[in-house]
Amino acid sequence: MNIIDYLIIFGYFLISISIAVYYSRRAGKSTDEFFLSGRNLPWYLAGLSMVATTFAADTPLAVTELVAKNGIAGNWVWWNFAFGGLLTVFFFAKLWRRAGIMTEAEFAEIRYSGKPARFLRGFRALYLGFFMNLIIMGWVNKAMTSILIGMFGIPESDVIIYVFGCMLLVAVYSAMSGLWGVVVTDAFQFILAMTGCIILAVIVVNSPQVGGMTGMQEKLPAFVFDFFPTISDIQSLGGAFALTVASFLAYIGIIWWASWYPGAEPGGGGYVAQRMMSAKDEKHSMFATLFFQIAHYAIRPWPWVLVAIAALILYPDLGDSEKGMGYIYAMNDFLPVGLKGLLVAAFFAAYMSTIATQLNWGTSYIINDFYRRFMSPGKNEKHYVAASRITTMVLMVISVVVTLFITRISGAWTFIMEAGAGVGLVLILRWFWWRINAWSEISAMITPFILLPFVKYAGIEFPYSLFYLVSITTVVWLIVTYLTKPTEDAVLESFYKKIHPGGVLWKKISDRLPDVKSDSGFLKMFLNWFAGVVLVYCMLFGIGSIIFGDFTNAFLYLGGAAGAVLVIYINFSGENAKEVLK
Repeated sequence: MNIIDYLIIFGYFLISISIAVYYSRRAGKSTDEFFLSGRNLPWYLAGLSMVATTFAADTPLAVTELVAKNGIAGNWVWWNFAFGGLLTVFFFAKLWRRAGIMTEAEFAEIRYSGKPARFLRGFRALYLGFFMNLIIMGWVNKAMTSILIGMFGIPESDVIIYVFGCMLLVAVYSAMSGLWGVVVTDAFQFILAMTGCIILAVIVVNSPQVGGMTGMQEKLPAFVFDFFPTISDIQSLGGAFALTVASFLAYIGIIWWASWYPGAEPGGGGYVAQRMMSAKDEKHSMFATLFFQIAHYAIRPWPWVLVAIAALILYPDLGDSEKGMGYIYAMNDFLPVGLKGLLVAAFFAAYMSTIATQLNWGTSYIINDFYRRFMSPGKNEKHYVAASRITTMVLMVISVVVTLFITRISGAWTFIMEAGAGVGLVLILRWFWWRINAWSEISAMITPFILLPFVKYAGIEFPYSLFYLVSITTVVWLIVTYLTKPTEDAVLESFYKKIHPGGVLWKKISDRLPDVKSDSGFLKMFLNWFAGVVLVYCMLFGIGSIIFGDFTNAFLYLGGAAGAVLVIYINFSGENAKEVLK
């Protein structure tokens, strides 16, 4: 690192703080401004913010590790979530915006009734906004420690002090600027982070040691470049990444709709729901989420994948625990003065955009759905904004402590997917089936935690554990649903008037409200969902085919993507699509 590199990093921090200062007065007006940007975000800012949040400091390292172990196809571990993401776009984005609430936890009291609804709201606020949020920030901090050690040679015993300094800066600008500052900073940070990653990929791939795309393909076995895993109960077929039939069904057939995972919640949720609820209107909410899915799955991964493949050539002797560090070593070894500072700033940007969102989103749950609802109701908006700023700082401090206890990032990922296994179907059906009640959600959230120790004691590992967790949890919440009282009719009718989701599973309520114009055209929604899935995967593999010089397949994939766009455009109607894009 040279003085120029440090100046670039300093300039990045200065711009981030300047944005926070600019938006600080606006954020102080009300909690609606602080947490939802006054519900006035355009689709491109809301979408960019979603993408930036999912681009954390750990993401390139995780992709490098996946590619090192299983080639490009190893990314199906997270690519499968696109199925659920597109479901959110076409079924749920408009419903979240229509709900007019501040947080996902608040949903409990507009959809359910009585003490169970109040309990669920408070429980979700602390469970998601505090407990799960701290685990997420902990693993993001853990990845940042690896980057600081690899780039700066900071002793492992001291690195947490530097992470604390980074978090302090993020907490300060999040507490000052609220969501407006977070979102605008996200846009700047995402552009910076992607620019840096693309530059690194170009330099590393074209280095003499790698020899460009041709050299890369000559020096590595063909299976590394496969887009799809082999489906076989033989774990390794000539070195290719092979999924057993059971694992394939778990990844492709279960996880995306059955497990809760941050950024890929079934039916939308968390910070994705926050951005949808912050959008200008329902169309902006839908377009923001569609943009997020395309950028997240189809465009953004390729610079990381290329560096990951090059790292196989450059650092062939890395152990399993070090494979992700190939990305950091490539930065250190191949970037010239100035560009190294840009890449380090890019990683700070990726880290800070994620942490800023997690702090703002987690604070929104704690303040809106616990503190204001149960502890200190009836105060003025300035009081709650001040409490939000204090809570942001407290969450920051606790998350640094949690980081000390996280040893493996991948262990945190699988724990969260297993801990949320089986709740997904409830989160989807609560919008479309009147009989779902607060006890359905409560039982679905608690059951996996009770089951998980027994599943682990039996030696059943992820992803096979999902078959047991999802099946038993589903049976439990269905039994609980029918053994407990349904939501009060007055609440159901109020919810239906406000959201009007439509569908045959609301017939009992909709028959009483003939004047309410409900959503229809579910066949079109499913068609749009299918077309959206085709669009994302065809773009993903079409871009990959162009990169690797397979222009025949690229033409077919991109032709499929164009056809999918046409289907979606027609179903939205050209007039509405143009209106959103104005």
